[in-house]
Amino acid sequence: MPENSLPASLPWIERLVAIDTTSRNSNLELIEVLEEEMTRLGLSPERIPDATGTKANLVLTLPASDGSTGGGVVLSGHTDVVPVDGQTWSSDPFTPEVRDGRLYGRGTADMKSFIGVVMHQLPELAAASLAEPVHLAFSYDEEVGCLGGAQIAAALGARPEPPRVCIVGEPSSMRVIAGHKSSNLVELVFHGRSAHSSLTPQGVNAIEYAARAVTAVRDLADRRRAEGPFDEAYVVPFTTAGVNVVSGGIATNTVPELCTVRYEFRTVAEDDPAAVIEEITAVARGLEAEMRAEHPSASVDVRVMAQVPSLDSSPDGPAARLAVELGGTPSGDKVTYGTEAGQFADAGIDAVVCGPGDIAQAHAADEYIELDQVVACEQLVATLVDRLTRTDG
Repeated sequence: MPENSLPASLPWIERLVAIDTTSRNSNLELIEVLEEEMTRLGLSPERIPDATGTKANLVLTLPASDGSTGGGVVLSGHTDVVPVDGQTWSSDPFTPEVRDGRLYGRGTADMKSFIGVVMHQLPELAAASLAEPVHLAFSYDEEVGCLGGAQIAAALGARPEPPRVCIVGEPSSMRVIAGHKSSNLVELVFHGRSAHSSLTPQGVNAIEYAARAVTAVRDLADRRRAEGPFDEAYVVPFTTAGVNVVSGGIATNTVPELCTVRYEFRTVAEDDPAAVIEEITAVARGLEAEMRAEHPSASVDVRVMAQVPSLDSSPDGPAARLAVELGGTPSGDKVTYGTEAGQFADAGIDAVVCGPGDIAQAHAADEYIELDQVVACEQLVATLVDRLTRTDG
């Protein structure tokens, strides 16, 4: 794309990318920027804070021309981004830069470009005589378990007349995605008993017992890979699982009293996440009994840290049909990554994923989005405005 024909929404995208909303930080600076624009346009956004007050969701309902707010279309995006720690970037990740038809910066693909496009289009949305409402839903902490999305989906789903469809603008290369796996994070904390390493019978080695749980998670993953259930619409057509964080021990001459194991798994629709958790929990309880046989003070704690439901919408459902009619690319594909679309679907709002950018660039060093993708997203949102604008005066 020639430099003199940059996307019209580029200033908004650059403004949002320049705000560091890494999940460990507050997102309130960005929320305030969005609120300021909405208020300037005479709109009334609703801020939904988290328990700490340092982060917030932002929800805006643009009523239909008759004043009704029931039903309608949700455009959803998350405001947080993943860290850049330990990555080598060619430019400052929070100083967006256009090079060779791409916009570089943390969050350009995942997923501030979508939010920027929506905000660029907001004046037209606010001025339009809409046949049905449009709801904007911008969340916090998607990257650490879709925490804000759960609040928004529950709130919209509990309305007397919930929105009828939702488009989540995660990077899908503008393909319409109707299915993704669940995402689940579980923590196991092994409490043993410390002792000098020369007196191992007086201790309970938390790391050794935790290692057996790690093996059990790998065994579960291997069985799913060999035996299914399978869904060939996925690049990886089976449930996956793995232990990705282990922490324990204080010295080489001390029997470790504590070891923490965090495992993650992602299920296809036919695999029940609760059953997967119960399978590993049963292993943990068996290990706990063995530990207590060595010393009664030993224990194992099991904590579900985050769960994002899978998405299994119909590719012929109202959300998918709308996204295709607006210009999204029809696709029978499902994606392995999780999104807030599953939360909206669980709340009774038919949902799909369709947004600019490629997931392959998300979370990586030198994250970027092709500017052509931004233009395609602009066209989709503009078409939505045109489609929903009443023509009967």
